[in-house]
Amino acid sequence: MSETLVSLWTDARRRLEAAGVDSPVIDARLLLEAGAGVGRVDIVTDPRRPVSAEQAAAVEAFVRRREAREPIGHILGRKGFWTLDLAVNADVLSPRPETELLVEVAMETLAKGWPARVLDLGVGSGAILLSVLSERPLSTGIGIDASEAALTIARANAERLGFSDRATLRQGNWTDGLEGQFDLILSNPPYIPSTDIDGLEPEVARWEPRLALDGGPDGLDPYRRIIADLPRLLAPTGVFAFEVGKGQAEAVQALAEAQGLTTSTPRLDLAGIARVVAGKRAS
Repeated sequence: MSETLVSLWTDARRRLEAAGVDSPVIDARLLLEAGAGVGRVDIVTDPRRPVSAEQAAAVEAFVRRREAREPIGHILGRKGFWTLDLAVNADVLSPRPETELLVEVAMETLAKGWPARVLDLGVGSGAILLSVLSERPLSTGIGIDASEAALTIARANAERLGFSDRATLRQGNWTDGLEGQFDLILSNPPYIPSTDIDGLEPEVARWEPRLALDGGPDGLDPYRRIIADLPRLLAPTGVFAFEVGKGQAEAVQALAEAQGLTTSTPRLDLAGIARVVAGKRAS
């Protein structure tokens, strides 16, 4: 009996469940769509449509990769973030929903008619910076990353989305060599303690770039490095916002306040974890 859309989807879902994948239903559908070259409407309205051997083989190859806990974004080569569809691969972190809190802070900070200057430290795929620029068409931004491979992805995303003229993406060591001041400084830096990385879920520990994960012995090394330069780089009315790991918000606030900055109540993610620390110059 030939395979159908529904038989492939059912098999993929069961196998991903057995592999411990968090979202087997959604992931099975996405892999089916990509491998068989069909849309969600096709699966819903014509579930018993026969598939060719070539389509079945393509779906099988994707499912095997996901069974090995390779991130879905790496397999598909794209990941949705904010309102954007971004190219991703193994050279960048797959953008996560909680990181959208940084974009929310940006929207609250930057008026639509204001030509703000934005800095994104550890730009990765460009997810944060490009999302901000998509919402604030008069703003410009600089994105810094230590990884040239990550910057290749970020530049491709900026080009495809039409932001190359407003986004400057360059290799660097955090704030080294930066000049002038910024209205908004954002960062989702590496914040996992070095010894904790191997114990993370396989999608992260096995597949994501360690450079984008390793925050040093206590996970706070990048914050120390960045925050030391905030008094120089923040405009008089500028705001900074950082994503932080679980249990790190208080320590990051203390680092900022030691530099004469003030912080607001940390922003909680949907799990109730203090996920974003934001602040500004003291009055």
